Amino acid sequence: MTAEPTAMVPTAGTLWRDRNFTTFWAGQALGQFGAQLGQLAFPVLAVSMLRASEFEVGVLTAAGLAAFLAVGLPAGAWVDRWLKRKTMIAADLVRMAAMAAVPLLWWGGSLEIWHLYVIAATVGTATVFFDVAYQSYVPVLVESPQVREANSKLEATTQVARIGGPAVGGSMLALVSAPALFVGEAAGYLLSAVFLARTRDSEVRVPPADRRPLPAEIREGLSFVLRHPLISRIAACTAGMNFFGTLIFTLTPLLVLRNLGLGPQGIGLVMTVGAVGGVLGAVAAPRLAARVGEGTVIPVCAVVSSVFLLLVPLAGVVPEPAVSLVLLVISEFGFGFSVLVYNVVQLTMRQRVCPPRLLGRMNASIRFAVWGVIPLSALASGYLGEHIGLVTTMMIGAAGSLLAAAPVLFSPLRTMRTLPDGVQTGDVLADSSSEAEVLEEKDRA
Repeated sequence: MTAEPTAMVPTAGTLWRDRNFTTFWAGQALGQFGAQLGQLAFPVLAVSMLRASEFEVGVLTAAGLAAFLAVGLPAGAWVDRWLKRKTMIAADLVRMAAMAAVPLLWWGGSLEIWHLYVIAATVGTATVFFDVAYQSYVPVLVESPQVREANSKLEATTQVARIGGPAVGGSMLALVSAPALFVGEAAGYLLSAVFLARTRDSEVRVPPADRRPLPAEIREGLSFVLRHPLISRIAACTAGMNFFGTLIFTLTPLLVLRNLGLGPQGIGLVMTVGAVGGVLGAVAAPRLAARVGEGTVIPVCAVVSSVFLLLVPLAGVVPEPAVSLVLLVISEFGFGFSVLVYNVVQLTMRQRVCPPRLLGRMNASIRFAVWGVIPLSALASGYLGEHIGLVTTMMIGAAGSLLAAAPVLFSPLRTMRTLPDGVQTGDVLADSSSEAEVLEEKDRA
């Protein structure tokens, strides 16, 4: 799907001089900055201006992520058939239009909570296609030895945007209303599309003659994930941590804004400090992987991130709001750092071991598992929050997140200094290819 790589192996740091990559990188930085404004604007608008209940906040979170369950798997097969850069451009334009609708409805005096559900679902659907294409595009854009460097730079920039976005958004809320932040998010998506249009690559569309029935292609991607001895464990761990973590994160805006009375600036501060931890984690990931071990660092970070989550329900029972804020800040910082190290290392491994023709389906299968549980958890969080209380629900989430680390903690990853590449996992790839041939024969029959 891409041009043949040159014989010269790129050295670390060469991406700074790669104008094509830096164009793509700049566009994603601007898009992420705009997206972070929306991350702050949605809960503030719903809780503070539309007076949403716990269950309505849960439904809003679920609406934004339901697409990972609804179209997550076929999206991977479609993305493998389409040009990934053009897919991302189209997704950005859809998200821009949806976000621009919020201030228009507000200023027209007709915005209701159900409008936010529809807009969140639209943005979520476009995000499914964008994210699957985005994670599959890095190996197309850069050479294999540069993939980890590229992921580290992109994740670091995402976390920098998480610092600036909530900080700027929190300051803006002192001057303007929450709907105005959606204008900034729409602008971010537009700029992302513009920079993507200026990025160049050598990807070619898969010929129609080489395509097989959609169900067979979906099963091939799922089979690769389920049969891979390391990716399957990482998927199980991430799915579990996302499910239990969402029990906490769905209710955090209510805890900060309503129970603790810290206001939009308080939640903006928590998100900003968490992003600082994420930046440091993304930057430190290659060094930590080299020092601790590429495999070992994955279960270590899974456990550490879960421990930091325990501080969130603790913040809900501390009688002094200032102390609660400190606990939330520490939790978000530690969680952001450890999760980003985890993500950079495991994502790089997945991109290295997966054949290019399966990248979209592999990433979509992972996203289906690890993001598909989030809307279910968000609904459960809203229901439990109303019936057993915010803090109790958060305690369940923190305990469950710690247990979710078991698939990687009790696995070969714990003692692996170096993660395998595509050559070392040839037996897995061969099994996947053989199964794909069997599936194709069944479909023909």
